[in-house]
Amino acid sequence: MSTPRPRRHAGAPALLAVLLLGIVLTACGNHAAEEPTGTPHGRPGTGLAKPVDRLALPRQGTLDTSRVDIARLDPDLRSALEEAVRAARADGVDIEVTSGWRSREHQQRLLDEAVATYGSLEEALKFVSTPDESEHVKGEAVDIGPTEADEWLGRYGSAYGLCQVFANEIWHFELATTPGGECPPMYADSSQR
Repeated sequence: MSTPRPRRHAGAPALLAVLLLGIVLTACGNHAAEEPTGTPHGRPGTGLAKPVDRLALPRQGTLDTSRVDIARLDPDLRSALEEAVRAARADGVDIEVTSGWRSREHQQRLLDEAVATYGSLEEALKFVSTPDESEHVKGEAVDIGPTEADEWLGRYGSAYGLCQVFANEIWHFELATTPGGECPPMYADSSQR
């Protein structure tokens, strides 16, 4: 007589996957940023997943200039971004600004966090610029999301003068060409600028 084998529940692997996803999402948390700017939300490879207040765009596709990180953007960059936001929305894609202008102090905090995460200033500079070098501090860069928006802007951004400038940051855009022009070659990362 053989010993009966224990029954496996068909839904056990799926239930385990859902539980693990819940644990990961809970561990990431939703920490409030100290100011309305911050690091890209959940970007792979940055190690800096501190979420920021996301921009809920009004249906007409304009930017919320009551947010200091939007209001302090270079006016030409903000105008180009608004045009791109409207065009993306027409294509069914919502562009969210996850980070715009940053204070020098905030940029330094981000750099300090990156040094702690990557173990050296040299490695950190691949993902976060110094306050003196950051285009965010100058109001001349935006980080956007979600990934669908990054891809849309990467494909069509040059029509508005907006270009991805770092190969390792698909979310980082600057006004780097004239509308309809060709984007310059990307830097490998921010340490190459």
